Amino acid sequence: MSNGPTRVYVARLVGLPVFDPRGDQVAKVRDVVVTVRAERSQPRVLGLVAEVFGRRRIFVPMTRVTGIDSGQVYTTGLLNVRRFEQRSTETLVVGQVLDRQVTIPGPQGRIAATVQDVAMEQGRTRDWVLSRVAVQEPGRGLRRRGQTHVVEWRDVEGLTRTDPDSQGATALLHALQEMRPADAATMLHELPPERRAAVVAALDDERLADVLEELPEDDQVEILERLDSERAADVLEEMSPDDAADLIADLPPETAEILLDLMEPEEAEDVRRLMSYVEDTAGAMMTPEPVILGPDATVADALAHVRNPDLTPSLAALVYVCRQPLETPTGRLIGVAHIQRLLREPPSSLVAGALDDALEALPPEASIDEVAAHLATYNLVAAPVVDEDGHLLGAVTVDDLLDHMLPSGWRDRALRDDAGSRRG
Repeated sequence: MSNGPTRVYVARLVGLPVFDPRGDQVAKVRDVVVTVRAERSQPRVLGLVAEVFGRRRIFVPMTRVTGIDSGQVYTTGLLNVRRFEQRSTETLVVGQVLDRQVTIPGPQGRIAATVQDVAMEQGRTRDWVLSRVAVQEPGRGLRRRGQTHVVEWRDVEGLTRTDPDSQGATALLHALQEMRPADAATMLHELPPERRAAVVAALDDERLADVLEELPEDDQVEILERLDSERAADVLEEMSPDDAADLIADLPPETAEILLDLMEPEEAEDVRRLMSYVEDTAGAMMTPEPVILGPDATVADALAHVRNPDLTPSLAALVYVCRQPLETPTGRLIGVAHIQRLLREPPSSLVAGALDDALEALPPEASIDEVAAHLATYNLVAAPVVDEDGHLLGAVTVDDLLDHMLPSGWRDRALRDDAGSRRG
């Protein structure tokens, strides 16, 4: 182990890059694996759960960790990339210890507290153990946060309980908020069912929608069906209409109809329209909310719209100039402009003067193969979809295409290896 801190707090490890001896980043830390022997005995740290390319989670033994310092982790570079699977004798600190309800010694007996963080420390034998626990007492009075303490592991009771009501979600929520939606989805997928339910309940609707879009279909349906109908409808409204339509299509028809009725009429209308198209056609996979501008819009207007951080790169690549109305289905599509072209134009000039006149639109009944051929032939990342009268219905992007071309359940397979795989 290289020179570095001999005590590290686990919550601060999450998300840190893992480097090999050549200085190349090979993974990111997602959790710490320990073995809990007894309530008052310091658990030994077995290793780290790290995420490598493709969102696969692997096990990195502490014997392979050569240093933890300056916001990064160093390894020997000899990593087993088979998928991590938790053994029954193992505990995940972030997933199963943080936010646990415990008791600690107080002036007049034991007092309740919540685990905020856990310190791992390297001893004289060079083994790492969990040594101290940062906890917070319940708040008292209006707007008062409870007092925070750092206590020895042996003085905390309740760390080894397994009942689901003994663990909240505050610390894990903080970690999830710092991740990209795809990474947060991976962590949520890995959690025990009761822990996952607590986290889902605590996530705000917008963040839950972002994460749901990255989860396998089975996880999406399970999570949505556990929500009360009002909240499920609110979450669906926060999802992109095409993703919401795909998810609702996987629900029982009576459940789907209840949720659609509870959604805002405009949001539900977009979803119902997408569900009316034949599966795996341009109409079924398109996004009904591309960047749409009127014929009097300037280049400056267009650039302001594509700066929206909620737009995917493929949606921000094209702007669509249409006659009124500018909500899909729009008035007649006049044409599309590529963002690369607009970056070369004076900001005060009209977008309509920089249209790609040669780009053809797709009909909503175009098959998935026809969509793929169209995007590939013209080197596009997005294309307009119009009805027989030339009204813009939406845009199909390369993201949408890949979602539908990849085998069913691809998200789930991206989160796990073959069923029998096991770390060495």
